[in-house]
Amino acid sequence: MFARLREDIRVVFDRDPAARTFFEVLTTYPGVHAIIWHRLSHQFWRAGFKWLARLSSHLARWLTGIEIHPGAIIGRRVFIDHGMGVVIGETAEIGDDCTLYHGVTLGGTSWNKGKRHPTLMPGVIIGAGAKILGPITLGAGAKVGSNAVVVKDVPQGATAVGIPARILDAEQDKAREELAKKLGFSAYAVSSDMNDPMVKAIHGLIDHSANTDQRLAWVMAELARLGGGKEDAKADDHFDPASLNKMVD
Repeated sequence: MFARLREDIRVVFDRDPAARTFFEVLTTYPGVHAIIWHRLSHQFWRAGFKWLARLSSHLARWLTGIEIHPGAIIGRRVFIDHGMGVVIGETAEIGDDCTLYHGVTLGGTSWNKGKRHPTLMPGVIIGAGAKILGPITLGAGAKVGSNAVVVKDVPQGATAVGIPARILDAEQDKAREELAKKLGFSAYAVSSDMNDPMVKAIHGLIDHSANTDQRLAWVMAELARLGGGKEDAKADDHFDPASLNKMVD
């Protein structure tokens, strides 16, 4: 028991630079208190003392602002930072080394009995205000952005953002940035994880431009292969209407 307590406190120092002393963490961190109290409530629940378990978790909610159903399964070294407003449902499962920030909900989407809450594999990080809903699985090391609403599985190591959440494509973002530089501008601080309609429109234009360039490059390469243009045509050459007219003539 005391070994688990020391482990719970050590993990706070690993993930919260504001933590200063063992005593401070033990006495002033509601996330640590909620986890410790949940272990007691969960033992009552497993032993069949359902009402006592619910009463215990209710008292913990009143003291910490964190609501964890006593039936939820929580692994080791789980850290709830700040914690206010966190809700964890009955059939939720949280693996080792996960981190949850304030306002996170691990909720259900059905009134049916059985598994109806999320499963978090080890190392998952969920940002403030995010809602993870339904019997879905977040793979090991997955990350969820603040205020995201996740209703589908998230692959291992992936990042989900937005409402509804979508998986970020790091390679696509990099390609967009490179193309934007070729076009003479770079959308600084504008990435695909933003829900701004203007940002989405810009990304749509960049993607369309990239697709058009690829098609025109293919046309130029084919013309060159057939002897109608320069032999050293490259796939990334920009389309020149005048040169195409000259080839056709």
